[in-house]
Amino acid sequence: MTVNHLSQPLQAVTEVLQAHGITPDRYDLLQDGNTLVVRLTETIVARVVQDLTGPRATTEWFEREIALAQHLTSRGAPVIPLHFALPAGPHLHRGYPMNFWQFVTRTDIVPEPAEIGRVLKRCHEALADFSPELPRLGIITESICVLDKTEGFEPKVKQMLHQKLTESLETLADLPYQPLHGDAHPGNLMQTTVGLLLTDWEDAFSGPVEWDVASLIWNAQILDGDYEFVVALKDAYGPLNVEALEQCLVARAAVMTAWYPTLYPHPDASRREKLQRRIDWLAGIP
Repeated sequence: MTVNHLSQPLQAVTEVLQAHGITPDRYDLLQDGNTLVVRLTETIVARVVQDLTGPRATTEWFEREIALAQHLTSRGAPVIPLHFALPAGPHLHRGYPMNFWQFVTRTDIVPEPAEIGRVLKRCHEALADFSPELPRLGIITESICVLDKTEGFEPKVKQMLHQKLTESLETLADLPYQPLHGDAHPGNLMQTTVGLLLTDWEDAFSGPVEWDVASLIWNAQILDGDYEFVVALKDAYGPLNVEALEQCLVARAAVMTAWYPTLYPHPDASRREKLQRRIDWLAGIP
């Protein structure tokens, strides 16, 4: 057991496992951020909310993620399944929300953009009959609240972001919608020995499918100019509403910018540069 900032969440995870007759035999750190991801046995991985004062400090987000994971797994979608040895949860112990997943083995194979488009399409198809109601355009509404509370921007930038988010809500509100991943950026794709998987479903909401596509292509299209990646992914996904996709690109940039001070309170030079590029790009859109 560690004596650093991880000691308390790891103690909470350990006690939950022990209460179900399981003893951890390792503490392999896979992610250390607002959410801790740690491998505890050969097959069990825990996700634990560490930021107990942040916007995700309740079990609501994990409840949503668990319901989606169960639905998607039952339909054979390319996602990581919950671990069968524990109740689905979410579990809350010592104040830490947590859930438990089956360990999958990463590979170093870089996924082709067409494969990414097909994986997203399969997940969207599997979600088409997901019945629990999800918040409509939830991440945009939430981002307005986050933006209103942050002191991390100059007034003119904050006003611009508020305008872009509000306009996006109005423009996207009348489009066809369905359950979405919500945060389908490339970092939530995992290439594994069982194939390419889409992970981290806690931000799911209802909206136009173009939102998830925009989330996957934003960096390639706007920051990197990798148009071959963009075209291949979109072609593999299938028909899209061009106007909706353009608005989702704007909304995605505004959402990510609004969250930056929360996600990266002490950004390095690279993150500061990317943040400024997003702000400049948004400011240049009429």
